[in-house]
Amino acid sequence: MADTPKQPRRRAVALRYDTQQDHAPRVTAKGAGLLAERIVSLAREHGVPVHEDPDLVTLLSKLDVNAEIPEDLYKAVAEVLAFIYRLNKRRARI
Repeated sequence: MADTPKQPRRRAVALRYDTQQDHAPRVTAKGAGLLAERIVSLAREHGVPVHEDPDLVTLLSKLDVNAEIPEDLYKAVAEVLAFIYRLNKRRARI
């Protein structure tokens, strides 16, 4: 029997950014496997945009839940937020 390569477990990190309360986006949930699937599923159920970036998830998953992202990740997270803002703008026009 041939060995089949294992697929990597899916990982997910959820962020929140409240400009009135936070200096930077915060990690609100993170998980792997079934928990990651649930995080993504809940996001989609509630109309929260999902952006897949395995490298960024690897870095963000090292943070504790409720931790603000560190400055060295600002640029990467800003790119994701810009993507979400553009997506929201397009949705508003529909």
